[in-house]
Amino acid sequence: MIFKTDIKIRGYHLDAYGHVNNARWIELLEEARWRWLDQDVDLPAWDARGQGIAVVNLDVNYRRPARAHDELEFRCWITKLGGRSAVCRQEVVRKISGERLVDADVTFVLFDLGSGRPLPLAGDARAAFEPYRQPRKDLG
Repeated sequence: MIFKTDIKIRGYHLDAYGHVNNARWIELLEEARWRWLDQDVDLPAWDARGQGIAVVNLDVNYRRPARAHDELEFRCWITKLGGRSAVCRQEVVRKISGERLVDADVTFVLFDLGSGRPLPLAGDARAAFEPYRQPRKDLG
């Protein structure tokens, strides 16, 4: 399964060159991941147990520019679900053409909010991501 969400590029997303720059892309990728978590994870229950989720590595490829009014589809799925970390693959395509603009591999961990130490990806944390697990493949 792949999580998909749409984001329309607005003027405030643009830099002086009239396109989305690398820092803003990272924010947009994060917004897509938060939408996914909001849909599939009981974040208040995680908070109550003292658990959080944190990105520990981000590898982004910027392939084509996005400009004002572009309607983009953000796709997210899990390519690796290990004992203490997982890798989320993200791809962004222009909806009108299907052209891939950005892709990223995001490594994350579940961690203890008190100690900051990583926790095993088990129980409901693992169950939330398992349906989205599939080999890495380019979809755009």
